[in-house]
Amino acid sequence: MDKIILEGCRFYGYHGAFSEEKTLGQIFVVDCELTVDLLAASVTDALADTVHYGHVFETIRKQAEQAKYDLIERLAGAIIEDIFAEFPPVQAIRLKVTKENPPIAGHYKAVGIELYRERP
Repeated sequence: MDKIILEGCRFYGYHGAFSEEKTLGQIFVVDCELTVDLLAASVTDALADTVHYGHVFETIRKQAEQAKYDLIERLAGAIIEDIFAEFPPVQAIRLKVTKENPPIAGHYKAVGIELYRERP
């Protein structure tokens, strides 16, 4: 199956289990891979035959910037729920959420989670 990919989408949000995260906020990076049949779009060159990735970006932004969750697992789950609800052609979603600077001691590039869901 074909894919639509949004990589390295950056948002400032207030998700986290610690009070500092809820108060100060931080950057969240979202990578999203949508499984969609793109055969028609590859032939017709018509936006109506695909999923508009700009609209998907706005769907992700709403959850990342307007909602507040304790866990990035829940943030990712809410994003997936919204994408399935708003974009019927999407058959499966792989979504990764990372925090580059969580309030934990150590040296690392980022910490995060990845969810994979198929349309029920």
